[in-house]
Amino acid sequence: MKHLFPLVLLFATFTTIAQRPQGQRPEPITITGIVIDQDTGQPLEYATLILQSIRDPNKVTGGITDASGKFSVETMPGRYNARIEYMSYKTYNFEAQTFKTSTDLGTIKLILDVEQLQEVEVTAERTTVELRLDKKIYNVGSDLTVKGGSVTDVLDNVPSVTVDVEGTISLRGNESVRILVNGKPSALSGLSTDALQQLPAEAIEKVEVITNPSARYDAEGTAGILNIILKQSKTAGVNGSVSLNVGTPESYGANVSLNLRRDKFNIFTNTSYRYRNSPGNALFEQENFNEDGSTASFQDEIRDYQRQSDGFNTNIGFEYFIDESSSITNSFVYRTSGGDDNTDIDFFNYDAVMNPTIQRNRFSTESDDDEDVQYSVNYKKNFERDGHELTIDYQYSSGSELENSIIEETIVGETDELPTEQTINDESQVSQLVQMDYVLPFGKDSKSQFELGYRGTFNNFNTDFNYGILSNGVLASDPDYSNELNYKEYVNSAYTQLGTKIDKFNILGGLRMEASDIGIELVNTNEVSNKTYVDWFPSLFLGYEFSEKEQLTISYSRRLRRPRSRFINPFPSRSSNTNLFQGNPDLDPTYTNAFDLGYLRRWDKFTFNTSAYYNYSTGVFQFITQETGDFVEIENSEDPSNPVIVPVQVRTPINLADESRFGMEFTTSFVPKRNWRLSWNLNLFQQKLTGDYEYTNYQNEVIVQNFDVDNFTYFTRFSAKLPLPGAIDFQSNLFYMGPSESAQSKYKSMLSTNLAFSKDVVKEKATVSLNVSDLFNTRKRRSETRTDNVFTYSEFQRRERQVTLSFLYRFNQPQNQKGERNGQRNGGGDDDMDFEG
Repeated sequence: MKHLFPLVLLFATFTTIAQRPQGQRPEPITITGIVIDQDTGQPLEYATLILQSIRDPNKVTGGITDASGKFSVETMPGRYNARIEYMSYKTYNFEAQTFKTSTDLGTIKLILDVEQLQEVEVTAERTTVELRLDKKIYNVGSDLTVKGGSVTDVLDNVPSVTVDVEGTISLRGNESVRILVNGKPSALSGLSTDALQQLPAEAIEKVEVITNPSARYDAEGTAGILNIILKQSKTAGVNGSVSLNVGTPESYGANVSLNLRRDKFNIFTNTSYRYRNSPGNALFEQENFNEDGSTASFQDEIRDYQRQSDGFNTNIGFEYFIDESSSITNSFVYRTSGGDDNTDIDFFNYDAVMNPTIQRNRFSTESDDDEDVQYSVNYKKNFERDGHELTIDYQYSSGSELENSIIEETIVGETDELPTEQTINDESQVSQLVQMDYVLPFGKDSKSQFELGYRGTFNNFNTDFNYGILSNGVLASDPDYSNELNYKEYVNSAYTQLGTKIDKFNILGGLRMEASDIGIELVNTNEVSNKTYVDWFPSLFLGYEFSEKEQLTISYSRRLRRPRSRFINPFPSRSSNTNLFQGNPDLDPTYTNAFDLGYLRRWDKFTFNTSAYYNYSTGVFQFITQETGDFVEIENSEDPSNPVIVPVQVRTPINLADESRFGMEFTTSFVPKRNWRLSWNLNLFQQKLTGDYEYTNYQNEVIVQNFDVDNFTYFTRFSAKLPLPGAIDFQSNLFYMGPSESAQSKYKSMLSTNLAFSKDVVKEKATVSLNVSDLFNTRKRRSETRTDNVFTYSEFQRRERQVTLSFLYRFNQPQNQKGERNGQRNGGGDDDMDFEG
């Protein structure tokens, strides 16, 4: 950390120098005019004037017309390509215009585009999923089923992505996925995946799915990267939206998105409040065996979850344009949330022949308070040649989470109460990031590109866990279960890339170096562990363009997965005292070599994208279930000499084995007619684990467990969007997960269905939506797990069926930018291979 301050100082000095005035700057000028329909002479409200600097094409400004068809846009003197756009009309262009003083463009008459009018929805509405060779881009606004939802609802609709019933996010069936916000780690993701539940879907513009990232990106995440892009308007003036939602089980929220853009600056904010009651349930049917294999007893464990949470998020940013080629952006994120989680567990115990022996109830009440703060500053400099740029970033974030649980247990029919347990889990995190990226195009027509960059991440985590018996309001701590964990993760990385395009052939090669310094300290027991290692991560991408509509690519990259969060937290959950959950701070990273072959083909109404992939990983960590050797002994009043004894199991992660994963993926999009859109995603993969695990059990015996598994599974997602009478849009999403196996468990298949209805109101300035998540209430994980002496069948449903009604109002936004429409034509975006990898 001592090396971080000079870097920050250097950054501050650099940005200060960059902002020094280079002589007297010219005064801004105003471009005005009126836009009308050529045939009717009626003014066109929400027509868009776009001004693109010829010197710096990345610098775009503009504005929209008012109810009288008038526009007034402030800009700096210079040479611009200007155009007037309006949905279903032909674009009016002003090429290479020099504006030295304020100019009135007069009356501009637009002509209806007959061909575009015939398929207005196809050309004016961006498809939900844009398919590219190096990534998939999921446009959130086009998906009706996520209205009023959270970011996890959004991710659960993204092709190739699944969110299981515990909230774990996977990409192509692999949990090792890196989640970024606007290209960087963010406080919005919090200390756990639960934090993502508080980020509303309305705040998100799109999600980029990068299955095989290049050396430009962090090596973290063996499955790939999910980059969440938040909304930020580029339209001049004040514009934004307000949304409200209410649902059942009880939920409600509001979101305000505002943007003020002028020639010299851009101010933007996205603020939301969200409350949600999320009932859930679980079942464990446990059969316990004697050493000779005969049945010893049974236990049924039925859980009822009542989770209540509320959260406030705000993201405020200020972008200042220093001159035509450079800008500096400051942003501030604040997130706070709180909640109460009540878990009611009924235990039913039976003897070997299923005669009831005892019944007990275990009730836990947990309060949860989170707070995250983040500040970031970004400097960007564009040079004379297009694409030649330098960016420098600094980011500081801190977060805290306090969980306080009171656990009470009673035996049905008994008057004596068992001791009251309490757990206090106090987590905190401080993270800093310093990053620099330099891009230099060169060669004829800038078809070659050189990249160089540095990123330093400096993360400190602290977890203070206290467990004991609560008596008369005083906690008597149990030293066998209480401890404090300090976890340090410092990573300094540098990368370089070189790419070129020769006719139809593309090549991009890169190399990334990451130096990791990992420190683990258990304070109370004075256990200290330090791990330092330097790793190299090469990447190579080859592509061939048969035509503008047909492309092929093959890629390779090396990546790793560092254990974090729940994987390293060594303190066991206590909601159940016979089925525990516990992390492992001594986990080592997983390393993966990833290969990907992709093909993309477009027709007029149909897009087809497929890929074959192979990943080979070493040191894979997965959760296994072990018998701890502890037993819960429960006094049986009817037979005091024979208490009920239940073995305690713990689910914990270990560096289990080597893994080979081979898969095929198909994603299609079909627009058969106006306002219709059908999409389908299928992912099939074969997973092979090979490895043994050796440990000493509670009887001091050395046990060697074989965890070889050869598992084939698949998941598929189908989405249909079509119009109904009354100008109502309808959408339905179906998701099916096939049966699968892990080292110890067999998982049954799962089917879930979402549907939504949407209608524009208030002269198409507002939208009312109704959506139902998990229509048939079937989204449950069902599994069977066998250890030496225990067989368990379990079901788990984190959240039951949800119905949400939402209202979104837009102001000062052009019609082709309202909510789910943002004006990108032909539904596909930029298809070029742009060296992103």
